[in-house]
Amino acid sequence: MGGVVDKAAGAVLKLLVFQWDIALFVLNFVTPDRKEGEVVPKGAPGHHGAWPEYVPPTDGDSRSACPMLNAMANHGVLPHDGKNITFVDLNHSIRKTFNFAPSFCFFVPKFAADFLKRSYWKDTFNLEELSLHNAIEHDASLTRQDSALVPDQSKPDLKLVHDLFAEATGKMPDGSPRLTIPDLSRALSKRRVDARLSNKDYSETRFHNMFGSSNSSTMLTLFAGSVEDLTPMLTEERFSENWEPRVRSRFGLTITKFNLAHVLPVERGVNTKKIEEEREAAALAQAEATSGAAGEASK
Repeated sequence: MGGVVDKAAGAVLKLLVFQWDIALFVLNFVTPDRKEGEVVPKGAPGHHGAWPEYVPPTDGDSRSACPMLNAMANHGVLPHDGKNITFVDLNHSIRKTFNFAPSFCFFVPKFAADFLKRSYWKDTFNLEELSLHNAIEHDASLTRQDSALVPDQSKPDLKLVHDLFAEATGKMPDGSPRLTIPDLSRALSKRRVDARLSNKDYSETRFHNMFGSSNSSTMLTLFAGSVEDLTPMLTEERFSENWEPRVRSRFGLTITKFNLAHVLPVERGVNTKKIEEEREAAALAQAEATSGAAGEASK
């Protein structure tokens, strides 16, 4: 009976959070954006782009599969050791650092508390615990090899990161490379194809695919797809100098806008079949070219 009551209460809470989020989504349309340079609030780390000193993790520090949470710990926005963090503090820190809407900042830590079977209101966690496989962490990540191949999810795979940046076809106003929605769709398509081939324990569900597109879409929203700003974040897990979130909405990035404007378009653009067909065609062309060269050499 208790389990049924808990599920019902959880469903009601989610409904309330999404109603709250939709209200914030509407309010963002009728209120002025935050001024450039003032997105991170006064008194918070990163105000005016002044981030605390970057200190890489040392032995014994706890880190997750999420580059942005790791960057917060590396700069001391979260405890540098990444341990004994309350879910409530995570909520508040994410809100100030990245300008996610308060509904978003409640929903994700609450989700983490639930899959770790802890109280959102009273308990703590270590960053590495968020890498529980197939909770938030999932196969075919754009910055990590699958956990079945590399159990330690605390560090980025630099080849994967550079492969991602190589997909960039857009341009920032200053002419530097920029990732676009089609770029991320193509990058995810390639990763899913590669992961299926390399990981015999590969798993994929609609839920995890949406999480993959969601994680990727933060690059388009908070970083505007800027490869220049994403490079230190995804390779060293640090904030670039003078960085602030590109989302300047008064009430922050809502779940509603995030999904409608970015996550769903990215996921809809994923086409693993096209990647497989392209690779088969390339392999066939290479085989024909090799056969032709061998024939010429034998004359």
